[in-house]
Order: sequence, then C-alpha cells, then structure tokens
Amino acid sequence: MIAVLGVGPGLGLSIAHRFGREGFTTALVSRTDARHATYRASLAEAGITAHTYAADVTDEAQLGAVLDRIRTDAGEIDTVYFGPADQGVGAAMAPLPEAGVDNLRVPFEALVLPAAQLTQAVLPRMRDRGAGSLLFAGGLSGKYPMPLLGSFAPASAALRMYVLTLNEALRDTGVYAGALTIGGLIKGGDIHRVFTEQDHGFTAGTLDPDDIAERAWSLHVERDEAEAEFIGVTA
Repeated sequence: MIAVLGVGPGLGLSIAHRFGREGFTTALVSRTDARHATYRASLAEAGITAHTYAADVTDEAQLGAVLDRIRTDAGEIDTVYFGPADQGVGAAMAPLPEAGVDNLRVPFEALVLPAAQLTQAVLPRMRDRGAGSLLFAGGLSGKYPMPLLGSFAPASAALRMYVLTLNEALRDTGVYAGALTIGGLIKGGDIHRVFTEQDHGFTAGTLDPDDIAERAWSLHVERDEAEAEFIGVTA
C-alpha cells in the first residue's frame, strides 16, 4: 500500500491513481477532510481502495499517530509519497538579501524536518523487510539559483540533498529514496488555481500531474535514478 502525505487535487491524487492502478491500496493524508469524499469517490470510480485521514504531517506527534492508524486500517506501508502543502512558507518568503532567520526557519520546519521525521517513522520497518520506496516532492530552486523564490530556496536545496544522500545510503538495502524536482505549476493543484485566477505578476510553466505520477512510478520500479526533474511549459 502507498501512503500519500499532503494529498491535494493535483499531484497527490494523481500519485494515488497511478499506484492504485497497479493494485496498491491508497491512504491519503491532508490537513483537513474537506475534500476527502471527493478523493475517495474519484479513486473508487477507478476501482482503487482508498482510506483518508486528516492530520498535519509537519507535526511529529500527528504524523506518528496517522501512520499507526494507516497500518491498523490498511496494513504495512510499502511506499510513501511526501508532498505537503504550503504551511506558511509563502507568507515567510523574502528575498535572500533581506531575509532574516525566521524567513529561513519556516521552510525548513515545513519541508526538511517533516521529511526526516517521516523517514525515521517508516524506514526501520522497510529495512527489516528489505523493501520499500520513499518519494519526496521538491522545488527546482533546490537545484538551480532562483532569486525570485528567495528564502524558500535553501530549504528546497536541503530537502533535495537529503533525499539524494538517503538514496545513496540505502543502496543495496532494498529500500529506495527518490526526489521529484518540480519547476512549474501543477495543473489541478491549489497553487495553480490561485495563480490562474489572480494576476500575481509571476509567470511559470504548467505541468501535468499525471505525467509526474507516471515518472514517479518508473522511479519506484526501476530504481536506477535518484531524481526526476520536471520543468513546466509556458503557453
């Protein structure tokens, strides 16, 4: 089964559909249950078994509790996808020349630390079984300098290097870690909706979440690369 942490109407749901088509039971976690009925209906229509949970995966206690509930309801977790929504990161973003410590701390607490907490929670069981996959979504600013994203970039870079180093450290254990490095707005996602409904003076290419989910499946199966990069196409 696959646990999708930080599920939304864009990439998270596409990940659930792609793995579900391969027979995976899916467990979807987001901060609120407002859209869970819609997610379950979408997956049920495709013949995919889905469980939904409300939890803040950036909170260590809530993360541990929801993982325990998932194991009780759906069995052992084979694969994890981590792609949490904006947890105040946008509000804290500032150009690096003007950024203070708090501008840098917020993205680290929303992205890097929860990723490490998740790994700590699921990796021991995976290593005992000699099987499992951990997939993490991150931003392109973690790979290339993008001044527009300012204080978000260091945390993005740290998350990317965390995953790449984890992949190397787990070599030959049967457990895989992979990074989905995303540069663009994902169609159907909340951020894409905000930017298309309002003029923020910012342009970015768009990406099809099903294409990213397909590549995520390939990483999980083939395990010959630690990272897949996606750059959106501007219309």
